[in-house]
Amino acid sequence: MKIAIAALMLLLASPAVAQHHQHGRSPYAGFQQRDVKALSTQQVADLRAGRGMGLALAAELNGYPGPMHALELADRLQLTAEQKQRLQQLFEAMKAEAIAVGERLIASERALDQEFAAQGMTADRLAVLTAQIGERQGELRAVHLKYHLVTADLLNADQRQRYAELRGYR
Repeated sequence: MKIAIAALMLLLASPAVAQHHQHGRSPYAGFQQRDVKALSTQQVADLRAGRGMGLALAAELNGYPGPMHALELADRLQLTAEQKQRLQQLFEAMKAEAIAVGERLIASERALDQEFAAQGMTADRLAVLTAQIGERQGELRAVHLKYHLVTADLLNADQRQRYAELRGYR
């Protein structure tokens, strides 16, 4: 009975609490000043630098190391000179590809923003631009994931196991 009364009291109090909730400033206030409204300054910087931004977590957390982190752990993984050299090449190639795709993604987001800013957006144009953005996002993710696949092939089973331990996954 006490539980039922407590539940009833909570139900009755809910509308009063909701009425006092302030509907003021949006969490998006200030975003209108961004160069590309949908991307933070940090996101733009990450895209321009070719950073992973968690795009390869499906690989990373399932036993497919990334070239950058493998290089960072080179001594502890006992990488050979050849492995280090190959990982450096992979990292540089991944970064170059990611930067190129990242720039295209920024440009696509900017085009979407500009269409809305000009008050000229149409349903057809919206479909084209959002499909393009989705394609760029998928392309960027594929770049990062691809290099995790190649890195895993470059390391032996013991090194992959040690990598997972050092990264705190096991």
